[in-house]
Amino acid sequence: MPDDRPYDIVLFGATGFTGALTAEYLARNAGPALRWALAGRNRAKLEAVRDRIGLPELPLLHADATDPASLVEIARQARVVATTVGPYVFYGEPLVAACADAGTHYADITGEPEFVDRMFIRHHERAARTGAKLVHACGFDSVPHDLGAYFTVRQLPEGVPLEVSGFVRASGAASGGTAHSLVTAISRFRQTIEAANVRRELETVSGPATASATRKTRGVPGSVRHVGGWALPLPTLDPQIVARSARALDRYGPDFTYRHHLAVRRLPVALGLAAGAGALALLAQIPPTRSLLLRRFAPGEGPGVEQRARSWFKVTFLGLGGGARVVTEVAGGDPGYGETAKMLGESALCLATDDLPEVSGQLTTAVAMGDALIGRLQRAGITFTVLSDSRK
Repeated sequence: MPDDRPYDIVLFGATGFTGALTAEYLARNAGPALRWALAGRNRAKLEAVRDRIGLPELPLLHADATDPASLVEIARQARVVATTVGPYVFYGEPLVAACADAGTHYADITGEPEFVDRMFIRHHERAARTGAKLVHACGFDSVPHDLGAYFTVRQLPEGVPLEVSGFVRASGAASGGTAHSLVTAISRFRQTIEAANVRRELETVSGPATASATRKTRGVPGSVRHVGGWALPLPTLDPQIVARSARALDRYGPDFTYRHHLAVRRLPVALGLAAGAGALALLAQIPPTRSLLLRRFAPGEGPGVEQRARSWFKVTFLGLGGGARVVTEVAGGDPGYGETAKMLGESALCLATDDLPEVSGQLTTAVAMGDALIGRLQRAGITFTVLSDSRK
């Protein structure tokens, strides 16, 4: 990428709840040599964020998700654009398109499968030609799961079939923006399936070379001894991201299976969560109840400092293959906001400044950044730990 662009990183959506936390993180960790800027549509709010993070000389750029020309401008000026503006299926594509055209690396925190698939369908090939790395899901969706599975695979023998199961435990509160994105994604089940089918057809014909015969399978409900509780299948974007990493990287072996679960301590809690998820999915399909759900949460609002300080996450992985059995864990603080801001900030810094694989197009965090991003996150306080490693 040319070095004559004025900014290494532009953070778009800096006035939102998670965007402001990401701006704070970059202010503490970017270092004086990094050239970066905040972007958004409201100058006064951008100035308030700039004052809040104590960098009065930080450049502010105008950008509006409904004004594609403004997004083209920031993409042309930056080496990396990181964005927190969602729901991405409604507001995200113009920026992806601008970055693909300009050869600009891109990072977001989406958890929306439909959006990720549509961006692959429409912009992957162009980004591959221009050299842009389009990296979705650089927050709690799906960094701990994608990099955690990658970290686990690295502990297992090479060249043999591998199986990895992930078990997610977390405590935290949702922001208005996250609630809007979740309800929107659930309500678009038909569109999500359509996008997935089109992507599958494209990948079958001309997609990336397959390094392993990857099988992305859903988790299996039941009690799990090594996480001390009950496991429920977790049909999020995360297992799709893990499977794409496995298809792209030889290290996952000739055949790879991944299963993804939510882990809870007690059976009644597991049953209640399953019932609640089913009810939410049903209510999100009905326009009046969907509107009622969305009105309950105001975008831009989220949990306070004390609530975030009490929040945490742990993702435990069981890896099997070649006679080996390994249990690993990725753990950190507030998953949805504090750590998501950290993950997005470090992803942007990694894309802007680190020596990375010569790959481009739509990529996962493991494929685009892999060990470099794991190292950054470890230094930032997110732990990647081998809990046990035994041979059968």
